[in-house]
Amino acid sequence: MSTAAEWLERIRALPLPPTIKVMNVCGGHERSITTAGLRKAIPSNIELVPGPGCPVCICPEEDIYEAIQLALHEGVILVAYGDMLRVPVNAPKSEPRSLEQAKAAGADVRPIASPLEAAKIARENPTRKVVFLAAGFETTTAPAAALLAQGAPANLLFLMSGRRTWPAVEMLLGSGQPGFEALIAPGHVATVMGPEEWEFVPQQHGIPTAVAGFAPESLLAALYSVLRQKLEGKCFLDNCYPQVVRPGGNATAKRYIDQTMDINDGNWRGIGPIPASGYVLKPQYAVNDSRVQLPSYTEMSRKRAGEMPPGCDCARVVLGRIYPNECRLYGAACTPRHPIGPCMVSDEGACRIWWADGVRENVWQGRKAQDA
Repeated sequence: MSTAAEWLERIRALPLPPTIKVMNVCGGHERSITTAGLRKAIPSNIELVPGPGCPVCICPEEDIYEAIQLALHEGVILVAYGDMLRVPVNAPKSEPRSLEQAKAAGADVRPIASPLEAAKIARENPTRKVVFLAAGFETTTAPAAALLAQGAPANLLFLMSGRRTWPAVEMLLGSGQPGFEALIAPGHVATVMGPEEWEFVPQQHGIPTAVAGFAPESLLAALYSVLRQKLEGKCFLDNCYPQVVRPGGNATAKRYIDQTMDINDGNWRGIGPIPASGYVLKPQYAVNDSRVQLPSYTEMSRKRAGEMPPGCDCARVVLGRIYPNECRLYGAACTPRHPIGPCMVSDEGACRIWWADGVRENVWQGRKAQDA
């Protein structure tokens, strides 16, 4: 296998156009690209654009709000992946605005790292209902589905907020202004669902596409592949993560998802509904469905496209329309210590990643000062 240095040499030798934009969908890819300094190493005319691959960033506000209310008013144990606890919702300052604040207000909120931890907590507390805010993409939906299929405790309820990744890219491509000319597809999602899910990008839209892993070698191999495809006018799906990504994906994981989940139109925070992008429990699993077993705290007024806090441009960051430090609040009102938008919360959020890498300049604020 070629080294990162060798892939860089090949990329630099390509007769590149003045500018070319390549979207990396996955939040894990963005973290690897940034921490490895790949943007500084590749030719400056290549723009690597972060895409909609942060599950914490796009989790619907109404789902987080409902989780907060269930924790505060229904006496349940509320469990969620650690990053979800700090995601803020639009609520009066007098009320808890995150699961972390709900915990501080007396609610029983616990961070977990896997669905098995949720099951363990449910078994240890048989007289209480345990609600699992099951947010995430296919890679975290699969183990939740496996737990359900194999027999989850009756007192473990799932507040489903799972999303499918590829429909968001399809939405961008169908918008007429995708904002990218080549695509690096997510390796972990392709590991579960199979690389074939991404064939629509080159076949239907003529966009060069490559599946990548998370090491610099795999990411640069994928970048080289899509650049060559673009230069040669040959668009296809290239698997640059063959060590893990296999044709057809993980058959067992897909079977569990198909057995336990139905697909619906999913709401994405700040973006709105995306067709066929959401997961909901099948009716036969109603005993484990929090939306069936518990009162609803969903407020229809929260189901709108503009759900980010005032001034927050997280939705545009997620869609690859702007870079993180072009957000109006980046580094000003919004920092990892005091996040305003979800992109500054998660380790897979582009704003948090860029801040951790030392990017402090707010481009929007600089432009505003120049115009003044």
